[in-house]
Amino acid sequence: MEEIKIFEGGLSVDDRGTVTFVNGFTFAGVKRFYSIRNHRKGFVRAWHAHRKEGKYVAMFAGSALIGAVPIDNWDHPAKDAKVFRVVLSSAKPSIVYIPPGYANGAMSLSDDAIIVYFSTASMEETKGDDVRYDARYWDIWNIEER
Repeated sequence: MEEIKIFEGGLSVDDRGTVTFVNGFTFAGVKRFYSIRNHRKGFVRAWHAHRKEGKYVAMFAGSALIGAVPIDNWDHPAKDAKVFRVVLSSAKPSIVYIPPGYANGAMSLSDDAIIVYFSTASMEETKGDDVRYDARYWDIWNIEER
């Protein structure tokens, strides 16, 4: 199974303004994109899995907690599977690659959060490839106060 990858970005500020970038990312294999904006922070959209489709996830605005978990059994996945968690923020550009064979989900951490997904499958190719699990099947959505 492929590994989750993080493409780190950066920003440059000068007297004209700010440029944000993720220069290590190419659009090779991307066939479509879409964005999600929840009505409020703290809202969870999860778990959506694909056998063949991969996703690249980035923040257009705000911040979100992104989760991904490998699926070992499509009918009854392990509840104790190790879940990858990362916070993405438009203030620190980066893109997370979630390979095929994983379930993914997200929780808005800010009211202005806009999550952008770049997919490796067309709408036609994704038909019949998606599996949904309950939003709390892997309940990673608690924020620890520290």
